[in-house]
Amino acid sequence: MPIQDTPLLGCIADDFTGATDLANMLVREGMRTVQTIGVPDVAPQDVDAIVVALKSRTVPADEAVAESLAALRWLQQQGCRQFFFKYCSTFDSTAKGNIGPVTDALLHALGSDFTIACPVFPETGRTLYRGHLFIQNQLLSESGMQNHPLTPMTDPNLVRVLQQQTPSKVGLIGYPVVSQGTGKIHSEMAALRQQGVRMAIVDALENQDLYAIGAACADLPLVTGGSGIALGLPGNFVRSGLLNPHNTKAAELPAVDGLSIVLAGSASKATNTQVSTWLESRPGFCIDPLALARGEPVVAQALAFTGRHLQQQPVLIYATTTPEQVKQVQAELGIERAGLLIEQALADIAAALLVQGVRRFVIAGGETSGAVVKALGVHALRIGAQIDPGVPATASTGARPLALALKSGNFGSTDFFEKALRHLGETRL
Repeated sequence: MPIQDTPLLGCIADDFTGATDLANMLVREGMRTVQTIGVPDVAPQDVDAIVVALKSRTVPADEAVAESLAALRWLQQQGCRQFFFKYCSTFDSTAKGNIGPVTDALLHALGSDFTIACPVFPETGRTLYRGHLFIQNQLLSESGMQNHPLTPMTDPNLVRVLQQQTPSKVGLIGYPVVSQGTGKIHSEMAALRQQGVRMAIVDALENQDLYAIGAACADLPLVTGGSGIALGLPGNFVRSGLLNPHNTKAAELPAVDGLSIVLAGSASKATNTQVSTWLESRPGFCIDPLALARGEPVVAQALAFTGRHLQQQPVLIYATTTPEQVKQVQAELGIERAGLLIEQALADIAAALLVQGVRRFVIAGGETSGAVVKALGVHALRIGAQIDPGVPATASTGARPLALALKSGNFGSTDFFEKALRHLGETRL
């Protein structure tokens, strides 16, 4: 039986796979969690946390702010006691936002004068030291993220990156403080507030640091960061008597029968490797954005390809390519048009395959995931067990659920696609 009858934690995520990543962390810590696709019309029942998934990472800053505030108002109406703004563990953003502007707006709406920013996710190699973000053993600016087609990250100093996006004073809680635990972190927060700091980048190297930081944030109305920092938030509700520490059913999902498909739109290095691994032994069809732009029947060709294979085994439909090829396409079509063409094509393919009996979907890429779940008519997801760090199995709510794995481009092992399909119930591998 739940200890409370309203959700405790209300979360706003700036993309779909990031929302799923966050929800995965909360389920791991025993919170019954539902992810909604945008602000829903109907509130989920019997949940401890709600994650509202937006598609606001790369939209103009004023749009991101408006969408985030709408999500906040809805979460407040549901009775949430604390709020979390989730962005990517690689701090994906531009000089104008959207992390800084959204954080400023949420702080103002909540009447708060301070929050933290901690994108650390040690299980996927994202760590912060002296305010500098590392991906595995490389600085952010040398990790491949400097070539991101929408949000190239060329500066690893997150204090400097965030300060460019906000008029608020940005500070740093360095690792020498974090390593001393919750009490010292809390004292440093108080000292920074006295100095007029409104946002503090917080170092962390290991999960134990995230638990300590999370505990220090118990009284903050707003916490911001990657999904990793969410590890430390459920414990606050347990200690306050609001959350059952022995909930063993948080990750339960219904069984889903039907055919399976993998759709990949990310151009990240991890997804490129996963696509290559799949194609070594299994069928795949490549989406050519230039052919789409010329009006060629690429979607019909992809569906004809799946029709020849799908009854025997799962199929991969992908638009994944190298950073150099991405730049060539963007130079010819423009960044926005190139992305939209691919997203729409994969969404159209997904919608057609749903009619043909596909019920299990593995989707790589945040923007792609957003477009596909919308095309599938999915409004909310129950979050299940972890497949790989940052990626859980999920099932859509409703009378006839779909099984989905929504993967951020940079996440997952080389054999992730097969692993995810097995988690979703596919046996023909």
